[in-house]
Amino acid sequence: MTERPASAMIDWDLAVRVGSRLAGDGPQVTRAAATAVVEELRAGAEKSTPLVREFTGLVAEARTAPVLVVDRPGWIQANADGFATVIAPIVAKLQDKKGPPSAITEAIGSRITGAELGLMLGFLGNKVLGQFDPFYEGGGAAGRLLLVAPNIVHVERELGVDPHDFRLWVCLHEETHRVQFTAVPWMRDHLQDLMNQIVSSVETDPGKMLTEGASRIGELLSGKSEGSLLDLVSSPEQKEIIDQVTGVMSLLEGHADVVMDGVGPEVIPSVGAIRKKFTERRKGVGALDKLLRRLLGLDQKMAQYRDGALFVRETVDKVGMEGFNAVFAEPGNLPGKSEIHDPSAWLARVHG
Repeated sequence: MTERPASAMIDWDLAVRVGSRLAGDGPQVTRAAATAVVEELRAGAEKSTPLVREFTGLVAEARTAPVLVVDRPGWIQANADGFATVIAPIVAKLQDKKGPPSAITEAIGSRITGAELGLMLGFLGNKVLGQFDPFYEGGGAAGRLLLVAPNIVHVERELGVDPHDFRLWVCLHEETHRVQFTAVPWMRDHLQDLMNQIVSSVETDPGKMLTEGASRIGELLSGKSEGSLLDLVSSPEQKEIIDQVTGVMSLLEGHADVVMDGVGPEVIPSVGAIRKKFTERRKGVGALDKLLRRLLGLDQKMAQYRDGALFVRETVDKVGMEGFNAVFAEPGNLPGKSEIHDPSAWLARVHG
């Protein structure tokens, strides 16, 4: 477990407990079956490395980031650790401005925010299949790859697809993210810089955030406003930076989707059926699920997969994979949010 920065604002241990309880354990499997799944996912991640390299032309050394096959509580713990690190500068700004909280405020406030964060992590903790964390630095690693075994098993059963094909398919997507960050070493620092810019412009007046946010939450819930909870704390300056982040994340997610499907037919016979069923599943299920997805910005996340993949396919069709890889040459070549929707504009800017 990564040591988290101290904070009087959030009870991180409570967040992990609430999230783990809400997420549950996942599907029932025997110990032998669970061991087999873990071994297959680790092998799938390693098998994916040369496949991604050959398809993309991006060269990343093998084993530069640990592969962790985790359960739901393990994923929740890892993300609580990461989230604590990301928001540490915001916490410091608030404490510098308002001073240290009283013992009562700290005890009550930290538990409330811890419980709220736990609810969010619990909802996500039974849906995420895998995740590459580029900001993890433990043991000198260049990030870490998390594969959530119970969620992968749950989805492969729910879709009724070949489990071995599906596990490798997931590994291809996540391995592509590892390659993106390790073969393109400036990518991590670029994203970190954008996040730091967002943090530095965060409004640190809680009263103002609450009064302005209350009415906008109502607009989101009623459908009068588009967006997610993230938009409630986004100033015009932040939104400009967030648009840059959206462009980068759309590129990375779409690229990974194109790779997993492009590599797939050679090594995953049922990739077509998997893609069709999985795309339907991404739309959400019931009304509550769809509402939570919208509030948490997951609808926007789904759009990143779709729009990013269309951008990658169109640019590869026009200039080939080598020409597309110009996006990884320097930060200035990354597409903005508007260029993701207009690949011809990026092609004109970068390739003349």
